[in-house]
Amino acid sequence: MVSETQLGADVEADAGTEATGDVTASNSLAAVPITVARGDGIGPEIMDATLRILEAAGARLAIEEVEIGEAVYARGHSAGIEPGSWDSLRRTKVFLKAPITTPQGGGFKSLNVTIRKSLGLFANVRPCVAYAPFVQTRHEGMGMVIVRENEEDLYAGIEHRQTDEVMQCLKVISRPGCERIVRYAFDYARANGRKKVTCFTKDNIMKLTDGLFHKVFDEIAVEYPEIENEHWIVDIGAAKLADTPEIFDVIVMPNLYGDILSDVAAQIAGSVGLAGSANIGEHGAMFEAIHGSAPRRAGQDVANPSGLLLAAVMMLVHIGQPDVAERVHNAWLATLEAGITTYDIASPGATPVGTAAFATAVIERIGTSPVTLPAVTYPADQPPLAIPPALQHEPQTKTMDGVDVFLHYYDRDPAVLAEALTAAAGDASLKLQLITNRGVKVWPNGLPETFCTDHWRARFQSAEAGATTRSDVLDLLHRLDKAGLDFIKTEGLYRFDGELGYSLAQGQ
Repeated sequence: MVSETQLGADVEADAGTEATGDVTASNSLAAVPITVARGDGIGPEIMDATLRILEAAGARLAIEEVEIGEAVYARGHSAGIEPGSWDSLRRTKVFLKAPITTPQGGGFKSLNVTIRKSLGLFANVRPCVAYAPFVQTRHEGMGMVIVRENEEDLYAGIEHRQTDEVMQCLKVISRPGCERIVRYAFDYARANGRKKVTCFTKDNIMKLTDGLFHKVFDEIAVEYPEIENEHWIVDIGAAKLADTPEIFDVIVMPNLYGDILSDVAAQIAGSVGLAGSANIGEHGAMFEAIHGSAPRRAGQDVANPSGLLLAAVMMLVHIGQPDVAERVHNAWLATLEAGITTYDIASPGATPVGTAAFATAVIERIGTSPVTLPAVTYPADQPPLAIPPALQHEPQTKTMDGVDVFLHYYDRDPAVLAEALTAAAGDASLKLQLITNRGVKVWPNGLPETFCTDHWRARFQSAEAGATTRSDVLDLLHRLDKAGLDFIKTEGLYRFDGELGYSLAQGQ
């Protein structure tokens, strides 16, 4: 028997009553308030199918419906959600969401990212399971869970156009964010009897950002001696995941890697259409399929509701209705065993069924269990998984060695720029040390083969480490401005308790 514990604790056990950690609805007939959105494309069809199955299985839900997606974007709401819908989400703290379509082009924000970040849903939990021989896969033993950090990394969404040729996206990684997601991954593994947690990063290149994620992983891993831990550079880790996924158990990753590789893992397990996910935070949770709205398939009664249905199973466990979750999950497994599938996972020669017919087949099997596939069980007495706090650390001693000044400069000869910067700085206390272009040192002693854009970084430093002041930086910028040099941003070169807080240039 397979068991996965409750994902989080902050739910409302009854209308107007907020739980403070103990989920008691599993022993109650009280309906739990949830917010439901039917979404775009195939969303309404798979949500209808999912809600039919939940009702037939006896789910005790008080549903509040909200509208999100294309129609809301069209009414001028850039994130695809109206203010009144936020009120529902904050009241119920549980969101079952069908996929939506985000309009192409600028001016529109991702609704998923907006909800995750606005409500603090820091952990994205994505089980990726093979269902051989009933769903085709090359990886019959696959049964991993990907725990993805949900709020930071490049998904912070801080982007700028800085020159004619260069756009910038900031990668934001925080120690509290790393600690929270890594601890959640280990707590999840411990609660569910899993044996290993693996971390993927690219800290051989991004030594500060991904380096922090890896460092925190190593620090926290020692607190869980019974759980094996390992780290992989993400490129070879991704190759291993695609080739031999059965060697992984729980994988914890920063946001971007987790987003990409959870889709890869779901597809090689059998189909992205089978994967649901939970977005967990201190103040609520959102449950959704990991696939998109597939507008080309909308209204055709062919879409697979399984991803959203399995997300709803995770929701039922979360709100304290493991009995219903168990009935739904086992009925769905029994349906697969009966050879009843939608077109996307149908075996060669098999006749697929439509969305509504698949839901009916699951409903007909409620109360049964699979025979070949492992039946699932969700214990009623299993406590919810605690939400790790976002810890605030004591400030360190911060000193400044200098400043990186980024410039928009048209001449492609770094020596010309160096001459202009040196002349403009004059007798300033900060002296030009090097110039880079796209991170590669091009002055002094750069290589003539290096291609340069119109976006430059000039590093100025004091003669002694830690001797730079803000007044020194302002004085330098004033001098550059008087010389007509177009500086577009600055970054301080800091040390924290004497430890270097900035990267060296490539080639330095």
